Amino acid sequence: MARKLVEIENLKKYYPVTAGLLAKHIADVRAVDGVSFFISEGETLGLVGESGCGKSSLGRTLLRLEEPTAGRVLYKGNDITRWDKKQLKEFRKEAQMIFQDPQSSLDPRMTIGDSIGEALLIHGVGTEKERSERVEELLKRVGLEPEHALRYPHELSGGQKQRVGIARALAVTPKLIVADEPVSALDVSVQAQILNLTMDLQRELGLAYLFIAHDLAVIGQVSDRIAVMYLGQIIELADRVELLAHPLHPYTEALISAVHVPDPHQKREGILLKGEVPSPVEPPPGCRFHTRCPRVMKTCRQEAPILRQLKENHFVACHLYD
Repeated sequence: MARKLVEIENLKKYYPVTAGLLAKHIADVRAVDGVSFFISEGETLGLVGESGCGKSSLGRTLLRLEEPTAGRVLYKGNDITRWDKKQLKEFRKEAQMIFQDPQSSLDPRMTIGDSIGEALLIHGVGTEKERSERVEELLKRVGLEPEHALRYPHELSGGQKQRVGIARALAVTPKLIVADEPVSALDVSVQAQILNLTMDLQRELGLAYLFIAHDLAVIGQVSDRIAVMYLGQIIELADRVELLAHPLHPYTEALISAVHVPDPHQKREGILLKGEVPSPVEPPPGCRFHTRCPRVMKTCRQEAPILRQLKENHFVACHLYD
């Protein structure tokens, strides 16, 4: 059994809301509100949920691109929330991020070769010649040509830019990659190519992924386990096959019902959720999903359910199973 590479314990990330000339603190946006899970070496944990549920904030906080409000992030058993800048610089060699929008994540004034080689330069890896050879090797690995190193971002297509983003994340040979909706801005035909590339690289390099997406069909293709997030909290977590075949939470059921089935003979009745996602500034009391849940009970409005194990490797936060 693979050992745990990263563990997060009761992680919280709140963004202050201010008002007035003196910027008085009046409330908090509870983007991530008490999340716990682990990722094993070489594993892909898929994180799925609607836009605005806190997925990206969770990924950025896990890497300490955002400072956590509370909780711990353990990498190989060490709490990175207590590390100083020097320790974090070493951590950056082992944990990287692929950003959602490949266009905005690349500096338009830098060539592709310079963008990929920047991390090597910052970490003092190799000579100039060795860095140049490494950039060429990375371009080939992600399906681009060495001559792309001399081009600028505006000269590439969306799919090519995302390949550059992947090459840049691989430059310092990381063990963990947070992929923040890496295919959501791409055409469907290009999405499949990028997903296949990420899975091939995982097999070749033994990478662990936190793969973030709002599309359960995408998550279902690449993940070993899936965590479902709603309004800042994990509400269901299970192995991919188990979760897709036997969802327990009403929200997960609704997400799965919305996935397109290519077989015209296989009918799936869609579950339409009413209402809007509540504000993370003032989340509803009790279960945060109760305002939209088709199976809501009195307890749901009063008491928050805890994430607990119902089957082997299957956890759910729902009063239906009390």
